[in-house]
Amino acid sequence: MDSGGSFVDRREAEAKLSEIIRENRFTIAVVFPLVGALLFVAGHEAWLPAWLAQNPFLIIFGTLVMRSPLVAGLLPEIDRRAGIALVVLALYTYAIEFVGVTTGLPYGEFHYQLELGPMLFGTVPAGLPVFFFPLVLNSYLLCLLLLGPRVNSRAARFIASLAVVLVIDLVLDPAAVALGFWAYDGGGAYYGVPVSNYLGWMLSGTVAVGLVELGFDWRSLRDRLDNCEFMLDDMVSFVILWGAMNAYFGNWVPVAIAVLLFAGLHRIDRFDFAVGQSVRGTPR
Repeated sequence: MDSGGSFVDRREAEAKLSEIIRENRFTIAVVFPLVGALLFVAGHEAWLPAWLAQNPFLIIFGTLVMRSPLVAGLLPEIDRRAGIALVVLALYTYAIEFVGVTTGLPYGEFHYQLELGPMLFGTVPAGLPVFFFPLVLNSYLLCLLLLGPRVNSRAARFIASLAVVLVIDLVLDPAAVALGFWAYDGGGAYYGVPVSNYLGWMLSGTVAVGLVELGFDWRSLRDRLDNCEFMLDDMVSFVILWGAMNAYFGNWVPVAIAVLLFAGLHRIDRFDFAVGQSVRGTPR
């Protein structure tokens, strides 16, 4: 009886969260990243008081809000197997980041210049999964829609998802370096980012995508995407925020890549940027 009641309570909570997301899609997916971009610029230009400029807790709060559509979309799909996969992925994320910061492997020598919230062992952000998980999950979900009939191939899903993860980091890292979130000790040819970073991402991305593939039922995720119109809104936020930041710093290659990501979202009719409404899928 208690078990049944807990199941009902969970479904009610999931439905309520989805309702909140659905009613505030434009605010979450468009307004929040635009405000975030303005705050980043203001902080970078020292137009804000020191305690507010690039405040790590404000960054985490804004990130959590922008992640909320992905969370609400995925919650009904998280069973025991998926939960274990996500726990393992979190532990792996902390481990490889700790190794990366302390040894320079596999990304290259780098260090955090801004503490993004509490730091574990003074080295790795405690909120790291909040920043990392969506890069992988959004890539996987996007590919489930873009691959068409080829989605039935595990190899196609894996290779395409890993490629999108790398593409996303081609947008993220240059802007993060320009903002002073972290820096590579020897710099790098790609807007201050070395090639070794992307070789490292091939390793970390391979493990991460593999865990998502093993942990989730891709067919169930595909059905959920068809019936949850906001599930990829977090990627909309990503394109707006980091595309805008790269444009501000004159990083035009990452801007062009962000535009390509937008084109991918447009192709699958995930978001109407004019009104903040889905043009594909029916609410569930």
